[in-house]
Amino acid sequence: MSRIGKKPVPLPKGVTANVSGQTIKVKGPKGELQVTLPVEVAIEVGADGVNVIPHKAMVRAAAMWGLSRTLVNNLVVGVTEGFTQKLEIQGVGYRAAVQGKNLNLQLGFSHDVAYPIPDGISIVAEKPTMLTVSGIDKQLVGQVSAEIRAYRKPEPYKGKGVRYAGEYVRRKEGKKK
Repeated sequence: MSRIGKKPVPLPKGVTANVSGQTIKVKGPKGELQVTLPVEVAIEVGADGVNVIPHKAMVRAAAMWGLSRTLVNNLVVGVTEGFTQKLEIQGVGYRAAVQGKNLNLQLGFSHDVAYPIPDGISIVAEKPTMLTVSGIDKQLVGQVSAEIRAYRKPEPYKGKGVRYAGEYVRRKEGKKK
């Protein structure tokens, strides 16, 4: 019995959900999102919100129950509040700037890295060393943040690189004489 799966996903005011087959579309003040859920679960929209119900005959249904409910909840949170991820850039001469539809990163390479900002994502450079990635799709916000971080991951000796805000980087001791 899934503790997460049996709770209904509440729909706040101004949010509507439509089900067609295994696809659920959620529309809210920030936009519209949809997800196709596995065949092992059924979706019902009721007065208390969206319920995800597993098919009893399938063994895999128990595994997909909580996942499906969480995916629907992420849609509802995305169209009402949105998601944000903060990135910190550390290192001498390392900085970022948003120029039109591109993010320009200076990360110690011989050239600048131009990252094209995908549709549905907004990137704000609060300072040259602080970035905020935001959007309504949780998966896309995480993917964009991971791609930016992958250009220069934090290294363990000086801690230089791009890291998530609050990320702990385990430091190593340098070589001794």
